[in-house]
Amino acid sequence: MPTSGPGSSRPRLGRGFTLIELLIVLVIIAVSVSVVTLALRDGNESRLEEEGARLSSLLEMARAEARVAGGPVRWMPSPLGGADGDQFLFVGLPARQQLPKRWLDPATRAQVVGAGSIVLGPDAILPPQRILLQLGDRRLELASDGLGPFVADSGAAAPSR
Repeated sequence: MPTSGPGSSRPRLGRGFTLIELLIVLVIIAVSVSVVTLALRDGNESRLEEEGARLSSLLEMARAEARVAGGPVRWMPSPLGGADGDQFLFVGLPARQQLPKRWLDPATRAQVVGAGSIVLGPDAILPPQRILLQLGDRRLELASDGLGPFVADSGAAAPSR
């Protein structure tokens, strides 16, 4: 038998959440959403970085082949699609050496800065060269000082204006 005297506690009639509990849950949800939003990357940016890494590797393979064969190898983009829909070409590679000629994403565009093609050998020291890749509103610049491999320039990865 319950008593209602001083010092006795009454059971809570409502079994809902307090305002503090609701606010804490809302804060946790807001922080989680902001962390997830920051972790998600732009799809074009990710694909462009993948294209840049792939092209850099292909250029280094062609450079090594040019040194072994002792002849010049050139890389050139084909803006409108060349023979058989090729999007870029390696000119001067031996017939046994087949490298890809298409982008992973067909919307990718490339431009050699200051020239029509990139020279990849056979000399060990080449002039500095740059390639500008574009996918949608994103840009990425691959550059080589002539001694080292082509690397992505992080300053050019911003959206074009």
